[in-house]
Amino acid sequence: MKRFIVAIIVSLFMLPLATTALAGGGAGPPTDMLKGKFIEMNAAERTVVLQKDATEELQTLTLGAAMQPEDIRLNKKVLVSLDKHAGEGVIKEVSIMFMDMTPNKMISLLIVGLVGGLLSGFIGSGGAFVLTPAMMSLGAPGAVAVASNMCHKFPKAMIGTYKRWKYGQVDIKLALTMACTAIIGVQIGVQIQKYILNHWGNAGSNLYVSVVFVIILILVGGYVSYDARKLAKGGSATGNETPKLAQKMQKINLPPMMNFKVAKVRISAWVTIPVGLATGMLAATIAVGGFIGVPGMIYVIGASAVVASATELGIAFCMGAWGSIQWGLSGLIDIRLTLLILATSLIGVQLGALGTTYVKDYMIKVVMAATMMIVSISRGSKIPGYLADLGLRSPLDPQTANILNQVSFWSLVAALGTAGLIITVAMVKGISADRKSKRAEEALMHG
Repeated sequence: MKRFIVAIIVSLFMLPLATTALAGGGAGPPTDMLKGKFIEMNAAERTVVLQKDATEELQTLTLGAAMQPEDIRLNKKVLVSLDKHAGEGVIKEVSIMFMDMTPNKMISLLIVGLVGGLLSGFIGSGGAFVLTPAMMSLGAPGAVAVASNMCHKFPKAMIGTYKRWKYGQVDIKLALTMACTAIIGVQIGVQIQKYILNHWGNAGSNLYVSVVFVIILILVGGYVSYDARKLAKGGSATGNETPKLAQKMQKINLPPMMNFKVAKVRISAWVTIPVGLATGMLAATIAVGGFIGVPGMIYVIGASAVVASATELGIAFCMGAWGSIQWGLSGLIDIRLTLLILATSLIGVQLGALGTTYVKDYMIKVVMAATMMIVSISRGSKIPGYLADLGLRSPLDPQTANILNQVSFWSLVAALGTAGLIITVAMVKGISADRKSKRAEEALMHG
């Protein structure tokens, strides 16, 4: 066992290095995309001076026909799209990489971090299916929201893993096994997200993140909702039966076979590979791996919801650490977002982990499903605007755009409130029932 763990740990560091070499590492944007900040502007001549990232080389660019001098903001990190058809050095589009921070946004991020941490500790996901849309709704570009969220994930996941390991819920061997392929998936996902960002800018990244969010949230959330409802109504008291798909997977006798003691599963290592890859790819592309990793461990591998949600935190720690390095090298992490969310999510993750010891297993699925379905509405309502930004549909009129923005914002608020309410009520009921049980036992002992 010790040799196996050592081999896994070595693989965690060696495999990403190999994939980095094969993928070309942190290759910069193509020639029609530039990253840096504008340091000087000549409104009369319609020219600006861009200081490029990393090299700090200065380049003079010309505003495109559709751009106005007031569209340019100095000393802000930007992604510049060039119009090759209009001539050399002509700007087609400028996207601000890091949003302006206000007191209201800071308070909102602290609240979002608390609820995200609560979700993370309770259902095992990093909470990114709430955190990433929340940051985007507050004004962060999709790629920056993904990168910043991933950076905050690994210290939070480390705390959550330790807390739930103390409760005997984390299968370390399963976490390390899946982390190997998950990190490869992270590397692939980073390259996909960087490619989209470099070729279509923030608008393309926002559209991609939102579309993938909606598809995955509806598919996974719908199935988990169905399963949770079935268990709550008549499946069982706890919902610990092994799903039929997992039973079939466990019958596949393809070496190497692995025994996971905490999860109480014996399964081929090859079954864990696609689950790990999908978890890593989604974690890197949209900062969400948990709601693929957790259902994957439940419905494909056969772990209980409690063990799966706890083990996913260990996988999230490995993915978050490596993904943070990758996104950091790309210069897309907004450390302000990371620290604000982390400040309160570290508290929330411990409360959420504590809550799992007092609730029935199917309640974890109820919280996961309810939050996913509501968040899908929040992201889906933003898609028409992103399509218009890319010129894939006619521009939205101001009234329609405002309605869609309001739907996105308030459905996200509803998702946060619903998740917090369900977890809090479940915890209070669980703690109350536990205390009554202990008092009854004490009465019997003394009676």
